[in-house]
Amino acid sequence: SQEKQMLKKILILTALLTAMLATPARAVLTIEITQGIEAGIPIAVVPFAWQGTPMQDDRMADIIQADLNRSGRFESIPRQDFLSRPSDIRQVKYKDWRLLKAEALVVGQAKEISPGKFNVQFQLIDVFKGKQLAGYRYTVSARQLRKLSHQISDIIYHKLTGEKGAFNTRIAYITREKAGNKKRYLLKVADSDGYKPRTILESPQPLMSPAWSPDASKLAYVSFEKRRSMIFVQRLNDGKREKIASFKGINSAPAFSPDGRKLAFVTSKDGNPEIYVYDFATRAIKRLTRHHGIDTEPSWMPGSNRLVFTSDRSGQPQVYQMNADGSGVSRLTYKGKYNARPSVSDDGRLLVMISRGSGRYHVAVMDMRTKEVTRLTDTLLDESPSFAPNGRMVLYATEQQGKGVLAAVSADGKIHQTIKFLQGDVREPAWSPYLRR
Repeated sequence: SQEKQMLKKILILTALLTAMLATPARAVLTIEITQGIEAGIPIAVVPFAWQGTPMQDDRMADIIQADLNRSGRFESIPRQDFLSRPSDIRQVKYKDWRLLKAEALVVGQAKEISPGKFNVQFQLIDVFKGKQLAGYRYTVSARQLRKLSHQISDIIYHKLTGEKGAFNTRIAYITREKAGNKKRYLLKVADSDGYKPRTILESPQPLMSPAWSPDASKLAYVSFEKRRSMIFVQRLNDGKREKIASFKGINSAPAFSPDGRKLAFVTSKDGNPEIYVYDFATRAIKRLTRHHGIDTEPSWMPGSNRLVFTSDRSGQPQVYQMNADGSGVSRLTYKGKYNARPSVSDDGRLLVMISRGSGRYHVAVMDMRTKEVTRLTDTLLDESPSFAPNGRMVLYATEQQGKGVLAAVSADGKIHQTIKFLQGDVREPAWSPYLRR
C-alpha cells in the first residue's frame, strides 16, 4: 500500500556521537531519510562475527547498513527476520535469503590479533546467482574500524550500482552555540554521516565559508576573530594555519583550485567586491574580475582552467563563468531572478546553486550541456550547496523550526535526508574530496 511504502521510506537512525573535542559530553545525532527511491536493492547486512575485546566502534555491520540506507538506493532486510547469521560465504544457506527476497548479502568477521589490532574480512554475495561479488581482508587498528566500515560501504555501493561511493569522506560545517548571552562559533569536521566530529577552530566571532583542499588535508575559511573578515588556510593534522587575506573591507568566499596550487577568493580592497586568485607557490595575488557590479562566490570547474561565480552585473544575482585568467566571461543562468552560490560536479556535468522562487530559496541543479534547471528541494531557506565527490548527492544547510540543520538531496531529487544535531545551529557545510586511503 501507499502507506506501507511511505513507512519504508522513513528511517530514523539515532546514535551517540563520540570523540567530541569541544566538550566531553555526548550529544545525540539524528539522521532522517525522508524520501528514497521507490524500489531500493534488497540487501541483508549480517552482524560481523567478533573475536576479541569488545570495542565501541566494533559495530561495523551497523555502520555499513546505515551508509547504504542513507544513500536511498537500498532497502535493508530487517535483522529480526534473519533465518541464519553466517559470517563466511561457506556458511550461507541461500534458500534462507531467497525466502526473504534479498538480492545481496554482506557477511564478515573481525578478530583481534593483538591489543588494539584486528584482522577484518567481508564478502558481498549475489543471493540469486549464489556467487561472491567482492571479498577483502584487512589488518587495521581499533581507531580505523569506522573508516574501514565506510570503505567497505563504498565497495558494496560500487559493485551493486556501478557508481563510485562517497561514504569514506568527511564534511566540514560551522555551528553556532549560545551559553547565556555569549555565542561561540565552531568549525567542525566529521565523517560523512556526521559522526566523530572534531573541532578545528573555536571563536567568539563568526566563522564562515569552509572550503576543502583537493587532497582533503586543509581547510580554507573566513574568520572574524579580530572583528574583521580574514581568510585563513589551516592544516588538519597539526592545526597550523596561514593568513591569506586580511585587506581592509571584505575578504570572503575562498575556493581551492582542483590542483591545489591556487585559492580563489573575494576582496573589496580596491573598492568593489571582485574575484582574485592567490598563488601558494609565489604568494602573488591576481585580480580576475573588473566590473562595477558585485562579483563573488567563485568556484572552480574541473581541470583548473575555468571558474563559475555569482554576479549582479545584469541587475540581479546570476551565475557566470570565466577562464582562470579572468577572460571569456559569459552568463550561464537565465531562468529566474536569483541564482547564486554555484558549484560544479567533479565530472563537469551538473552545476548546483541556490535559486529563489515564490519567496523561497531552493537547491537547484543545471545540466551544463542543455542548460535545463531542475529544482531539488521544497524547503524555505536553503544555502551553501556542496556536491559529494561522486556527484550523486548534494549537502546543504536549511532551517527546521527556526534551527539550522544539514540536509542532503540526490542530484536527481529523488532521495532526501536530514541530519539534526542536538546542540546549536549548523550552517555552511562543505563535502570533502575523496580521502587518501
